[in-house]
Amino acid sequence: MYLNLIQIAESFGVSEKVVEGWIRNEGLPNTPDRGRLLFDRAQVTQWAAERGLAARVGFLAPEESALTPHLRLGPLLRAGRIWRDVLAADVPVFFERIVTALPGATPPVRQLLGQRVRARGGVTMAPVGGGFALPHPSARITLGRDSGTVALLLLSDDLVLPEPPTDGVPVRRLFFFIAPSPRGHLDLLARLSRSLVPGPLRELVEKSAPDEAIFQAVEAADAGAADAPKPEAKP
Repeated sequence: MYLNLIQIAESFGVSEKVVEGWIRNEGLPNTPDRGRLLFDRAQVTQWAAERGLAARVGFLAPEESALTPHLRLGPLLRAGRIWRDVLAADVPVFFERIVTALPGATPPVRQLLGQRVRARGGVTMAPVGGGFALPHPSARITLGRDSGTVALLLLSDDLVLPEPPTDGVPVRRLFFFIAPSPRGHLDLLARLSRSLVPGPLRELVEKSAPDEAIFQAVEAADAGAADAPKPEAKP
């Protein structure tokens, strides 16, 4: 299967100029064809694997995603940390800092994600009401089951969003997350949303409780989710 320059750029979440630079400087395999460049998918996947960039997104992503039962909020939040007294203007800097420490990812992958979160429109802010938002990378990502992170940012001032929250409550609490796969992304988004309904975890975050208290509340939510009865399979 052959892909064109635009598809390759979209797959890696970079500009076409970056791909052209990879061709010149990194030996990205390509085939000239009547004034355009074509890329063999298998060759590009092998090239990317050698640089820690395999199975990134889009056309190069594997069909099977990480198994969502392995996604637990507690370990992800401990990895991403709780960041306090963050200025709203510095939020993009903290996003990039969190990405550069992403567990289970190689330096090239971290650099790639850093470029994404810095880019205009690279992060979807996703306000969910009550002063909370669930920001995450806008583009589809496939990292592998051992990667992913959740970070809690407690802001010292109001975050200005392109569109104000529908409930009118200024956003000051961000659960920034990166899931290991598109399937995991949806699962993690749902779990974080459920965790922010009125209850112990939300109250602790609103009160800026100590880190360990918040960690334990998240881990208790994990345990509750694991113990919840599973729906019976239909015959």
